[in-house]
Amino acid sequence: MKWLSKQITKRDVQIVLGVLWILDGALQLQRAMFTSDFANQVIAPAAQGQPGFVRWATDMTVRVILISPAQINALFAIAQLAIGILMLWKQTVRWGLLGSIAWGLGVWYAGEGLGGLFSGHAMILNGAPGAALLYAIIALGVWPTKDEDSAKAPAAWLAVAWAVLWVGGAIYQLLPGQNSIANLTDVVSGVASDAPSSLAWLANRALDSLNAIGHTAGSGFWFIVLLALVQATVGLGGLAIGVTRRLAIGVGALLSLVFWTVGQSLGAYYSGLATDPNSAPLFILLGLAVLESGPLWTKAAKPPVTPPSKKALKVSA
Repeated sequence: MKWLSKQITKRDVQIVLGVLWILDGALQLQRAMFTSDFANQVIAPAAQGQPGFVRWATDMTVRVILISPAQINALFAIAQLAIGILMLWKQTVRWGLLGSIAWGLGVWYAGEGLGGLFSGHAMILNGAPGAALLYAIIALGVWPTKDEDSAKAPAAWLAVAWAVLWVGGAIYQLLPGQNSIANLTDVVSGVASDAPSSLAWLANRALDSLNAIGHTAGSGFWFIVLLALVQATVGLGGLAIGVTRRLAIGVGALLSLVFWTVGQSLGAYYSGLATDPNSAPLFILLGLAVLESGPLWTKAAKPPVTPPSKKALKVSA
């Protein structure tokens, strides 16, 4: 099975990113999205607890959508579908990546409220720093600088982005509003109460474990510290090479899957108002890109020393 040993290239990541954008566009075509519910139940909550400069942008987005919900949502869906389709076609991939960067950053600010980073309740567990930001970062990391560049590995600096995101997540995990078992259970209990039965069962098992830790360790301070240390280690491990990097990416992917299940509710696909699969799949895609991106620092190769020819030796003699 040759595909198991195939190196992941920029083109591979571009295609997966394009498929995810098409999925987002398809989710935008859900019936409820064409009503005021999209503005009031999806966008508006992102402004809660946010500073003025974030709340202003989110509130403005809500007002614009409410002018004509169906027509504006149709434009949103078309834009996301177009970004994905452009990425799937090699000749137009640059336009798709440009759209991923511009649309991603715009949605991150005006639609996701900067991923809730200023809300006091931002954790990788519940989707921080936001899927839209990850769309932009990954797109930048697989930008083809030449026609043949799509066959090359993703940009090496993606390892730095990986480290910043996970170490940043560790720091946020230790801040007030995120640094207790109660804060974690608030997130997981929301999944347990709203999700379908199979997903709710998993969330309830996680909730039972968190409650058990809370009963035995009070606020669970040391568990929070451990969780933060794991996240920081995953991030810093991505800066290494070889086995260390592979182990860090593997643990990060596993942790992302756990967070996606019990903290992000698989993007709440069942709600009728899901806009994307949430950040966990993007974290995994970023990890795969980092896995193949190569070392950050490489030693310059010394030019080979060419021995003098016999003719040159005779002349010098």
